[in-house]
Amino acid sequence: MRKPRLLVSGARYHVTARINNRALLLRRVEAKELLLSVIRRARRKYAFRIDNFCIMENHIHFIMYPKSGESLSNIMRWILGVFAAALNRLLGRRGHIWGDRFHSWIIRNRQAFLKTMEYIDMNPVKAALADRVGEWKYCGLWHLRRGRMDILGTSPPVQP
Repeated sequence: MRKPRLLVSGARYHVTARINNRALLLRRVEAKELLLSVIRRARRKYAFRIDNFCIMENHIHFIMYPKSGESLSNIMRWILGVFAAALNRLLGRRGHIWGDRFHSWIIRNRQAFLKTMEYIDMNPVKAALADRVGEWKYCGLWHLRRGRMDILGTSPPVQP
């Protein structure tokens, strides 16, 4: 029996999801753009804010704040499910995209928030996808610097 997910109304979460077998299914630009499109659709369907995000080649990160009455599980189930079906169509494949259920941790204070923001921003640099923070097109800081707020919820992110 799996451990129940800790969900707290009004909480902000660091959310991650990994591609099955760590396959590099998000390496292609079309896959990353497809995921951004699904997130935009989810923002119209559900009430939540994304303070930061990063799409890597085999996993994703979000700092996500479901608004009152919304369920993190429902939001993520929709995003991951819709994306998996669309990516399978795009790639002409069948089967699982995601390796496991998504993971989430409550961000309890300002220090944890800032540390998580930095961790997400540094991901593409550590993976040699970008030379400097904010250069990776599939990260929140890149979008914020260009005023692209269709994924991010506020400018600048609201700290706890």
